[in-house]
Amino acid sequence: MFTAVLKTFQKKWRSYRHRFVPWVVFNLSKNEKTLRKVTERSDDKLIPDEQVSQSLLKLFRALLRSRGQIRSAQTHVLPRFSSKQEQYDEYPASGQDFMLQNLGFCIDRKRSSLPSAGTGVFVTVGFVPKGATVAMYPGTIYQPYEPILLQSIRNPFVFRCIDGVLIDGNDKGISRMVFRSCSGRDRIGPFLTSDTSWLTDSPQNPLAVGQYVNNCSNERPANVCYQEYDVPEKFPMELRQYLPNVNYSQDTRRPLRCVVLVSLRDIQAGEELFSNYYTIVH
Repeated sequence: MFTAVLKTFQKKWRSYRHRFVPWVVFNLSKNEKTLRKVTERSDDKLIPDEQVSQSLLKLFRALLRSRGQIRSAQTHVLPRFSSKQEQYDEYPASGQDFMLQNLGFCIDRKRSSLPSAGTGVFVTVGFVPKGATVAMYPGTIYQPYEPILLQSIRNPFVFRCIDGVLIDGNDKGISRMVFRSCSGRDRIGPFLTSDTSWLTDSPQNPLAVGQYVNNCSNERPANVCYQEYDVPEKFPMELRQYLPNVNYSQDTRRPLRCVVLVSLRDIQAGEELFSNYYTIVH
């Protein structure tokens, strides 16, 4: 009995340790060697940033049009929404529909096919061609010098980029409160600059579930990989409300860092997405 429990713990720890910031710090030299190898193999991005932008803009514009149509219909027929949460409740079905219409596939969170893995992400409808932007990794963006120790405790959703930038994709606890606070702080007049709906069960941006993609194994090789994507300055202000990322620091002058998941091969409906936590295209 004890041996079985110990093996289960060791398996979970091996998957979690590289997202636990203190472990990363204490094993920095080892991790840097791994990251250098990844960088050497991945000097060229799997797909150009412009292609990522085109996919996001296509979906976001469809979502924005849908939002306008819903508001227009409610102005003439129904009373306005009483809260933001009620607005988010309208989006799951139409968000999935627009994802299918504009990207050719839908993804959603379901119980993983891996034993003891919990939630995973599946292609539910359609077909994902090789080189497509499949998902986004949501969360608060921390520069290497910013505090994240408390947030990382028992948090398997802290993602480390090649340059040391961290993305906290946890949708609960302290992480949830920090994201909501930073998102409200960065609002520019009538424009929201980030999307908090990924913290709910019904994200209005259906791509914002990348933190639930599970690590690959020998039996289930990776079919997607992470690619760093810095949002260009020309990205339309009215569409930034669908970006599921926000900077922890307000005074950072760096572009908003996002991480997208790109398909390594054609993926059919019904397949679960698997990544390699150490494979990052920079």
